[in-house]
Amino acid sequence: MPNFLELGIQEQWVKTLKENGITVPTPVQTETIPQLLAERDVIARARTGTGKTLAFLLPIMQKLDPARAFPQALIIAPTRELALQITEEARKLARGTEIRILAVYGGQDVDKQLRKLEGGRHLIIGTPGRLNDHLRRGTLELGGVKTLVLDEADQMLHMGFLDEVETLIQALPYKRQTMLFSATMPAEVKQLASYYTRDAVDVTIKVENSPVPLKHIRQLVVEVSDRNKQQALVSLIESNKPYLAIIFCRTKRRASTLNAALLELGYASDELHGDLSQAKREQVMKRFRDAKLQLLVATDVAARGLDVEGVTHVYNYDIPQEVDSYIHRIGRTGRAGEKGMAITFASPRDKGELQRIEQGIQFAIERSHYEKSGTIVENRGSSRTSSGGAGKNGSRKDKEGRGKEGRPSPGGRRGEGRVSNGSRRGEGRSGEARSSQGRSRGEGRAQTSSARTGGEGRGGSNRGTSGGRSQGRSDPQGPGRGGRGSSTGRRGGSGRKS
Repeated sequence: MPNFLELGIQEQWVKTLKENGITVPTPVQTETIPQLLAERDVIARARTGTGKTLAFLLPIMQKLDPARAFPQALIIAPTRELALQITEEARKLARGTEIRILAVYGGQDVDKQLRKLEGGRHLIIGTPGRLNDHLRRGTLELGGVKTLVLDEADQMLHMGFLDEVETLIQALPYKRQTMLFSATMPAEVKQLASYYTRDAVDVTIKVENSPVPLKHIRQLVVEVSDRNKQQALVSLIESNKPYLAIIFCRTKRRASTLNAALLELGYASDELHGDLSQAKREQVMKRFRDAKLQLLVATDVAARGLDVEGVTHVYNYDIPQEVDSYIHRIGRTGRAGEKGMAITFASPRDKGELQRIEQGIQFAIERSHYEKSGTIVENRGSSRTSSGGAGKNGSRKDKEGRGKEGRPSPGGRRGEGRVSNGSRRGEGRSGEARSSQGRSRGEGRAQTSSARTGGEGRGGSNRGTSGGRSQGRSDPQGPGRGGRGSSTGRRGGSGRKS
């Protein structure tokens, strides 16, 4: 693999990269930098965390002329956080040079931005809304821009910025270089690219057959009811002990409510969403980057494109409704070759979304489910407890030795299933089973015309042993609980009849 010098990056920038601990280019940088230095338009598709920002920043910085005090390059990003993140990287590169950079985004003092624009800036990095605001005011002159970058183009269109982006593009000179970077390439992005690029080089960086880094991110689905979701999250946080974790919620209200609950439980947590002022958002992100926060509860828009070192876990508290959102969410961990874990909570009504996600990423996600006892049990039959860490595959038995079978054993296995024998029918609920010295306890629902039989077990296996203890309720008319029972509700133990 060529180094940065061999790609065409000048010595001064290579030295700056080394000072920042960067010596080897990533695949997307290797593929795009020579094309960009050759003044070609580029459409690049690469997942998050692959070094896309430096791929377009290095050629831009190398071509800027500090002697010309007007905007020569424009980078458009969908969110303030991403705009600030790009600005931070650009300023690291520009340190010690005369290149002047300005971030333009909402929530910031407009007059302050105006003064900086009047002073002359070579590189403008901003969000569509605020850039258009300056364009309407006549305070932003784009006639000298020779390079345009659309970063996270798919998300920009998803957030409804198409009209604003096109307004900005139309204010630029026709003869310019256009770069379009995106993690995914839906039809709308392809159409935008075809309109505004000229003979663009198409670069696609593939990782295995999936758009997510499967080697670095372990993915897990935890089946849980909405009512028990918060309890399940807390159990997993206690089990996983993340260094830094991002918890994604679907709405601002959900994020705020969950953050309040986590703070009440004593966690170092804060929230990130669109209702916060820009100053507050910057404060929250600084605390998170400095590891003064352990948990960041965020919405998709607020956390889009965030690149924070040390994020070990991502929790999808609310399942994303689109495959692209799932890819971007879990891409916050497992970055730069580090290991990460992405856990998605799913209720029975989320089955459709799960299927779409698995089809989109071309990967069958590992399944488990949450029990009220605080245990996360693997659906394949192996389990782990919330008080212990997971093994390589998260598949070690818990303290009570729960496994996949529906019969008690010396290790105390448990399971859930259905049994049908004549008029009897037993259906395992989410099931609790404990075994100790031959004693078993099962909970289930059963219904017969004259008696109720409760049982748990897969493959039609009924619960209980002659030496075990069953508790149940028998009701010829409605649902009941029980181990094996008769119309009296008793067998090998105690029961209730109603």
